[in-house]
Formats: sequence, structure tokens, C-alpha cells
Amino acid sequence: MSRRVEHILDEVRKYHQDTQDAGGFVPGVTEIWPSGAVLDEEDRAALVEAALDMRIAAGALSRRFEREFARRLQRRKAHLTNSGSSANLLAVSALTSPLLQDRRLRPGDEVITVAAGFPTTVNPILQNGLVPVFVDVDLRTYNTTPERIARAIGPRTRAIIIAHTLGNPFEATEIAELADEHELLLIEDDCDAVGSTYDGKLTGTFGDLTTVSFYPAHHLTTGEGGCVLTSNLVLARVVESMRDWGRDCWCEPGESGACHKRFGYQMGTLPAGYDHKYIFSHVGYNLKSTDLQAALGLSQLAKLDMFCATRRRNWRRLREGLDGVPGLILPEATPRSDPSWFGFVLTVDPDAPYGRAELIEFLEARRIGTRRLFAGNLTRHPAYIDRPHRISGDLTNSDVITDQTFWVGVYPGLTDEMIDYVVASIVEFAGAHR
Repeated sequence: MSRRVEHILDEVRKYHQDTQDAGGFVPGVTEIWPSGAVLDEEDRAALVEAALDMRIAAGALSRRFEREFARRLQRRKAHLTNSGSSANLLAVSALTSPLLQDRRLRPGDEVITVAAGFPTTVNPILQNGLVPVFVDVDLRTYNTTPERIARAIGPRTRAIIIAHTLGNPFEATEIAELADEHELLLIEDDCDAVGSTYDGKLTGTFGDLTTVSFYPAHHLTTGEGGCVLTSNLVLARVVESMRDWGRDCWCEPGESGACHKRFGYQMGTLPAGYDHKYIFSHVGYNLKSTDLQAALGLSQLAKLDMFCATRRRNWRRLREGLDGVPGLILPEATPRSDPSWFGFVLTVDPDAPYGRAELIEFLEARRIGTRRLFAGNLTRHPAYIDRPHRISGDLTNSDVITDQTFWVGVYPGLTDEMIDYVVASIVEFAGAHR
């Protein structure tokens, strides 16, 4: 690094320090966000350094982040994308590739998922002409169970895609074993759960494919961004192709002839010797990220352990403070798991002397941000009412979640004072509604 660049980055760090809000927390005035990015002077300097190098597309920093993130999540390959939603689209689409031969998913095949989730876990199923099979979840872990999945398996079921809800792992060992037993492909949506473990293993290491989001709400941020990870090299090759326009070539932009036979291919009905850089073997997109985002991701990755520890501490503080509050169903970690929590979920008991809407209104008036558990029961939304799908069993708990559930934040930007104010506010409200 040149002396001039070092000087600029030092000034950037000083600028960051000078622009930080020095004001303390004021209860009822200071906004308590449910989620958000925690960015320091090194994050700002990383972005500026990449900008000074004009790293405006995917390149060396993206490849470095992919290597380091794959190593961190104990997978062989990682591919950066422009969002977690794109990561899910790529993961599901990869299962339709002819390279999977007999395991390839075809239109009309079924994919098991949960009704109480985020829409972009489900949308790629529909976009690939597949049929989502919706199952219910438990009300304390907010995850589905191996028993529910086993009952949902039918003659056309070929895959499973489910998320670790709000960072709380589903029973990943058992569900992975169930998938193997029935020759089903498993995608773990790990967008809310980076750093969580089940049976002592990281979430994201149980499935054929794993997806992650780097949106500012999540454990790490690159601004926008996501990632698909796998230890299956065939699937990795398909994901890369579909992410990079669907091309068959694996050369990096600006590179030519990595295979040493750029003009030596004959594929499809193209003439022999057609330029391999322009042979397309999958229906793909341009879903890449940029080196600017990767630079921020690398800076954030160095703080992941601290972020996860803070999320766990904040969740425990809320759980202990709210224990025994009447009218609330409190969350529980899945047995044998150690969640890296995304949020603290609360369900107002249907028999409580107060309603969810009243409690949320009270909290929001105190500047305490709340969020619903995503879509609640997805099958009740207008986007899905007329779409092909199957429901296995009932969706009773998903309906309770739609009506009664919300969550508050645990992200590392919250202080103990903020967490205690959230606890005191909920206790005060419940005490006034006995």
C-alpha cells in the first residue's frame, strides 16, 4: 500500500470517529432497531480502499472472500451472489441441472418447505415449475420437525428446503438422515443462522447446498449480497454457471483459456470450435456480487465471533428478563443446539388478556422496533393462493404465528441498557393487563 493511500485511509478512520453519535441512550426517544448492520472504522476503510482501486466488479477480493467464508463454514466451495434471495434461486435452480442426471428435479416434482417462513425460500420452487409442499412448525422453536417432514413425503417428493428460523437450528442431523433415506436433496437456508450449531456442527454443513444472506439485518453484511455454499463439486459447478449468465466457461472476467482449449469444444448443435466463453450450458443470470461488497465482507468476517457472542448474550438477557411474564409464549432453543440468534420471537397466548396488536402498538410508541415472523402462513397471502402447492397435515401453528407472533432485536448494535428497557416495557404492559 502506498504512503498516499495509507494517509487517505487514516483520514477515513478519523472521519468515521468524528461522525459517530456520541449521545447516550434516551428511553422512549432513541430508536431501538430490531436489526441492523454494525459498522466500524475498519469497515469504512475497507470500502474506501476498494473504491480507490476501482474494484467495481467481481474480482480478486470476491474470490478471497469466497475462499475464507467457505473455510469458515466448513464447505469446499462458496459463490458470492447479489442477495440471499438470489442465493436461494440459484440453489433450487441448480437441482434442475442435467448434470445431476437421475437426481435432477423436473417440473411437477415436489419440494418440502415450511408455511411460516420467508417468501424467497419458497419462490424459487415455483419459478422452477416445482410444487411446494407446506408443513407446519412448533410454537416454541418455530421450526418444523422430522416427523412432519416424513409425513409430507409423497411419490413425487424430491427435495427439502427449509430455514433455521431466526437463527434457531432445526433438527438438522435427523432431517439430513431422513433426506438420505428417501434420496431427497436438502438445501439449508442459513440466512438467519450463521454461527449456529446443532449436535456440535455448524448449521450449513448438513445439506447438499447452503444459502446465506449478507443484507444489513444479518450476521455479516456486504450491504446487499448473499452466498451459495456446497461441498459437492458438481453442484458448485452448476451454481457458478447459473450465477454467471449460464455460461459453460469457468474463466474469470478478463481471463481466457483457463481450460487450455478455448476453441476446442463442440456442444449442442454449435459448430466445432465455437468460443467456449460464449457457450451456455444452463439457463442462467448475472447474479454476481462486486469486490466493493467483498471488501466489506472480509472486514466483517473478522468480527463474526464477536457478533455471534453478542447476539447470544442479548437473547439470554431477554429470555431471563421475560421469564414468567403472563400471556407470553417464550422461545426455546432446539435441543442439542447453540443458536446464533437473529431475533427474539414472542407469541401472545391466544388466551392472554391482551392482544398482539396492542402490545406491538405499546412497544412501537416507545420506539422499540418490532417485526412479524416474516410472512406468517404463506399460503394465506395473495401471491400464493392460486399457485400449485400441497399442504401436509394442518397449519394450525402457522396460523397462530400469523395472528399472534412478532420479534424484537438482539443484534450487536443493542446495548444492555436498551435490552433492559425492552424487558421493562413488556413487563409493564403485561402487568397493566392482568
